[in-house]
Amino acid sequence: MAARDVDLYQGTGTHHRGNGVKIAYLVHDVNDAAVRRRVALFEGAGHDVTVGGFHRDAQVPARIGDAPVTALGRTQDGALAKRALSVLRHAALTGRVARLTRDADTIVARNLETLVLAQRARRRGQRVVYECLDIHRLLLGNGRASAALHAIERWALRDVALTVVSAPAFRDAYFRDRLGYDGEVMLVENLVPRGEDAATAVIDPPPPPPWVIGWFGMLRCRRSFDLLSELARRADGRIEVVIAGRPSTDLFEDFAAMAQAAPHVTFLGGYTADDLPRLFGQIHFIWAIDYFEEGLNSTWLLPNRLYEGVAHGAVPLALRHVATGEWLAAHDAGVLLDDPARDLPALIAGLDRAGYQRLRDKVAAIPAEAMTMTPSQARAIADQIVGAAGRARA
Repeated sequence: MAARDVDLYQGTGTHHRGNGVKIAYLVHDVNDAAVRRRVALFEGAGHDVTVGGFHRDAQVPARIGDAPVTALGRTQDGALAKRALSVLRHAALTGRVARLTRDADTIVARNLETLVLAQRARRRGQRVVYECLDIHRLLLGNGRASAALHAIERWALRDVALTVVSAPAFRDAYFRDRLGYDGEVMLVENLVPRGEDAATAVIDPPPPPPWVIGWFGMLRCRRSFDLLSELARRADGRIEVVIAGRPSTDLFEDFAAMAQAAPHVTFLGGYTADDLPRLFGQIHFIWAIDYFEEGLNSTWLLPNRLYEGVAHGAVPLALRHVATGEWLAAHDAGVLLDDPARDLPALIAGLDRAGYQRLRDKVAAIPAEAMTMTPSQARAIADQIVGAAGRARA
């Protein structure tokens, strides 16, 4: 099949809602906030969603939005090879997924292990979509485990109708260059939902000092925690750090205790989309730096916190040489750093309120369509993912 790329930074039109597509959404972690966002995207377009997935917390929600949830078993962070091989071995799990997906028009599989399940369970005529919003480090290695996973992924990609990625480098550097994949790839950035005609709520932060840096979202970078906590400790009250989100249990045994022991660091726990205006109203800068897979996935990704930060008026802190820094440079906004441990203390020491306001004004000048999506744009994206865009809707 000839390569065809679809870039959807924003929707391309409005679809009249009618009979929705039946979607079976297979996910790696039912408690992931990104899963909730995608279910909301599908349901907002009028589609009927059923969720089946693994879980890393003890608790499994009965529903996500209006979608019933079927648990497929408990897994752990950072164990992609173990999870994928386990899926291949367990025919019983495939049978459960087959029952879950039996009546679906479209199966959307988030991450490799669920794509394997989708391919083993699919019926003739069912559309399968691969949602790959993160590239695990094992998929970027050159050893035996990486080669085995690449073989599994190439097998699982056969007859996939569409692959959805959240950053151009995932498409270009991984799927095209590394895998040699020539199927259809759709770029859907992590844009923040907003009203059709309404701007995103922006709350001005308290006057500094202290200067407050926020680190929000999936907390999986130990180096970021160490750097931020050391920065706050050395600043002796001039810099504070506010952290909110879900720590990776694979990397942090007791994140709350670590944060409590760090001077001038506050950990607020988890949050929902409704909390974003309040969270961003507490901070001056959003930490948009990730060293978790430095030189690999962390170089390519465009994280949720980037879009959420600029949409709510916070000034992003980013590394100059990665995709996040390039995105900000293209919009002439944010603070681009070469060495945060060296550069940030100097930045804060020389910053006054007028200088910060200039940084904030540049963020405010970023076009809304670069960071947010309206309901009509969201419906267009959802319809194209599930295959409804080109067919009649009653």
